[in-house]
This record gives sequence, C-alpha cells and structure tokens, in this order.
Amino acid sequence: MATVRTAEAHWEGSLMEGQGEVELVSSGTGSFEVNWPSRAEQANGKTSPEELIAAAHSTCFSMALSHGLAGAGTPPETVDTRADVTFQPGEGITGIKLTVHAKVPGLTAEQFAEAAEGAKKNCPVSQALTGTTITLEATLDE
Repeated sequence: MATVRTAEAHWEGSLMEGQGEVELVSSGTGSFEVNWPSRAEQANGKTSPEELIAAAHSTCFSMALSHGLAGAGTPPETVDTRADVTFQPGEGITGIKLTVHAKVPGLTAEQFAEAAEGAKKNCPVSQALTGTTITLEATLDE
C-alpha cells in the first residue's frame, strides 16, 4: 500500500530578500523558517531544502542498512548516518556525502562496507537522487 507524506511551503517576497516557512504536515511535528541566506550562506537558525534532503537521506539510508543487515542475519546494534548535501548557487546540488558508523556484531569491515554500498544503492531516497554524485564512507565500530 502506497503512502503519501506532505509538506507545505509558503514564501513571501523575492528570492534574495524574501522569506518563508516549510511545514511538515503529515507528522505535524513543526514548521521551519527558510530564506536565501540560510541556503547559500549561514543557517542562522533557519533550514534549507538541502538540509531537509540531508535529513531524509540520512534517515532512509540508516533504515535501508538496518533492514539489509537484519535480513542477512546480522542485525545492527546501532547505525549513525550523517548526510552532507553540497549546494552551489548557480549549479544546484553538486554532491552528497554519506558517512555511516555502525556497531554490528559478527561482521567484518569488508562485509559491512558491502552492506553499506547495497543500502546506498537500494535506499529509496538515493534512488530518487540519481544524477547526483553520492559518496559513502562506512566505518564499522567495535
């Protein structure tokens, strides 16, 4: 069964001087202010589309990796993923770097790296972002 998740954005003014807000409607967990400086310069307490993509990608990747590891008989104790989304004004999103640390008993570093690559390939957010260079750094913690 398909699910739909909804966010709504409201913007006022021009790109450079304007400001807006994005609301996470489906979850009702909050609204977040956005403006151009938060996207292209300093966040200063506001979010950006790229930060929201980073949140979605790090979460989706962690879930995909956890699922893959459990399916292979080696469920993780912990998975911590960081997504760094690079935005270049005039060019757009130029890359995403995923950095994952996990504790997975009974797995070698090579097996973990293979599982992480599989998660990167199969994560629905990674798939939605094809065309963007996605790099991965995977570390198996002891």
